[in-house]
Amino acid sequence: MRLTTKGLLLIAIPALFELALLSGLVKAQSDAAEAERWAVHGQEVMHQSTAILDPVLGESVALRGAVLAGDTRFVTPVSVWVDVDRRIDQLAELVSDNPAQVERVVQVRQAVQACRQWSDRIQDLLHSRRRKDLVDRFGDLAQSDGLDDFRLQLSAFQMEERRLDALRTAAAEAARERQQTLVVAAVFGSLVFVALAVWLFTRGVRGRLALLSDNAGRLAGNEPLAPLAPGRDEIARLDLTLHETSRRLLEAERIQARFQADLARRADELARINETLRQQTQENEMFIYSVSHDLRVPLVNLQGFSKELTRACDELRAALRESSLAAQMRQRIERVVDDDIGEALHYLQTAVLRASHIIDALLRLSRIGRVEYRQQRVEVRDIVPRVIDAMQGSIRARRAQVQVGELPAVWGDPTALEQVFANLIGNAVNYLDTSREGRIEIGTTPAPPGVHSLRIFYVRDNGLGIPAIALPRLFNAFQRLHGTAVAGEGIGLALVRRVVERHGGRVWAESAEGVGTTFYLSLPEAGAPGASAAGDTRAAPEAANDQAMDGQGNLRIGL
Repeated sequence: MRLTTKGLLLIAIPALFELALLSGLVKAQSDAAEAERWAVHGQEVMHQSTAILDPVLGESVALRGAVLAGDTRFVTPVSVWVDVDRRIDQLAELVSDNPAQVERVVQVRQAVQACRQWSDRIQDLLHSRRRKDLVDRFGDLAQSDGLDDFRLQLSAFQMEERRLDALRTAAAEAARERQQTLVVAAVFGSLVFVALAVWLFTRGVRGRLALLSDNAGRLAGNEPLAPLAPGRDEIARLDLTLHETSRRLLEAERIQARFQADLARRADELARINETLRQQTQENEMFIYSVSHDLRVPLVNLQGFSKELTRACDELRAALRESSLAAQMRQRIERVVDDDIGEALHYLQTAVLRASHIIDALLRLSRIGRVEYRQQRVEVRDIVPRVIDAMQGSIRARRAQVQVGELPAVWGDPTALEQVFANLIGNAVNYLDTSREGRIEIGTTPAPPGVHSLRIFYVRDNGLGIPAIALPRLFNAFQRLHGTAVAGEGIGLALVRRVVERHGGRVWAESAEGVGTTFYLSLPEAGAPGASAAGDTRAAPEAANDQAMDGQGNLRIGL
C-alpha cells in the first residue's frame, strides 16, 4: 500500500468518526434548541391563558359590585370582550400544532361567550331596575353565569400545557446532556485516534524511514547497505533505488579501477614511447650534427681538388700555347679543357656550394631542438614592426602594402618568436605575385569555442598561393614549391613549425593557388594558466588546436 493511501486512511478514519460525532452534535444541538424554543413557547401560552382569565374575572367582580350597589349606570366596555376574544385567537394560534389544545381553546371561547351573554342579561335587568329578577338570577348563579365552566375549561387547558412544558423541559435537558456527552466523546475520540495514528505511523513508517536514512548514510560513506525494507510503497521503492544506485556505484568503481589501470599502463607506454622518441630525436640531431660535420671534410677536399684542377687546366692551356703541336690538335685539346673540363668543374663547384648550404641548414635544424628558451612575456606588437622595418627594402621592391592589426602579448622566447614572424612575413613578401599590387595583413583571430588560453595570429598575403596537393608537406624540410621564385634551401617553414611547437602551439596554413595564402599560428597568451611551462610541450594548446583540424591536419578558421 502506498504511503499516500496510508496517510489518507489515517486522515479519513478519524475524519469520518469526527464527522459522525459532529453530525450527532449538530442534531443534539438542534434538539436542545428546539426544546428550549418549545419551553419558551409553553411559557408564552401560559402567559396568554392568564391574560384571558384576568379580564373575565375582573368583569365578573365589577358586575357583582354594581348589582350590590344598585348602580344602574354600570356598563361593561365592549373593548374588554374584544380584547379577550383577540387573546383567545392568539392562544389558538400558539397551540395550532396541538389539536387537543385547539379543542380546549374552542371550549374556552364558548365559556367566555356564555359569560358575556350572562353579563349582558344582568346589565339589562340592572338598567331596567328589576330587582326581583336580579335576585332570582343571582340565586340561580351556579347554573346560569358559566364562570365556573370557564374556569374549569381554562384550568384544564393550563394543566395540559404544564404537562407538555414538563415534557419539553425534560427533552431539553436530555438534549443538553446528549450534547455534552457527544462533545466529550468527540474530544476523547479525537485524542484516541490521534494517538492511534501516531502509533501506526511510528510502527509502520518511522522504523522503515530510519532504515532508509541509515542506508542513505551507508551509501554516502561507500559502505554495504542493509537488506531491503519490506513493503511495496514509496519507502520500499526508494530503498530499492538506493540498493540499485549502490550496485551501479560499485560497478562504476570497478570500471573506473580498470580504466585507471589501463590509463596507468597507457601512460607508462606513452612515457616509454616519449622517452624513446626523445632519445631518437636526440640521436637524430646528434647524427645530423656529426654527419654534417663529417660531410664538410669531403666537400672541402672536393672544393680544394676542383681548384687544383682549375689551376692545372690553366697550366695545361699555357703549355699548349707553347707546344709544337699542330694547330688542329691544340684547338681540340683546348676545347676539351675549356668546354668539357671547365663545365664539369663549374657544376662540381656549384654542387659543392649547394651541398654546403644544405649542411648549414641541417645544422640549424639540429640546433633548434637544443636551444634553451627564455620564457617571458613577449609583446608581439613590438617585434612585428621591427621585422617589417628590417624588410622595408624587399617590401618596397615588391610594391607591397603591409597592414598590422591588434597584436596581444604572448608567453615565449622573444628571439625565437621574432624569427618565426620574420620567416612568415618574409615568406609572404618573397612569394607575392608580381603581376598585381601586393597586400600583406598581420593580425589575430578568435580562438575556437572552449579554448581560452591561446592567441591565434595570422599572416595573410595575396601572392602566388599553394596548390592543395602540396599543403600536407608544406612544413617539411627542403620543400620548395616555387623553386625558381626565391633562392633558399626550403627549411624556413620547418624551422617555424619546430619553434612554435616548442612553445606549445601549432602552425597551419590555408591557401588557394593564384589567390593567396594565410598562415596561422597559436601561441599561449601571457598570464594564461600553465603558460610558463608551455615550452617543449604540446599538451593543452596542441590538443585544443587538434579539435578543429581538417583532413589535412590544418585548422580551418574563417576570417
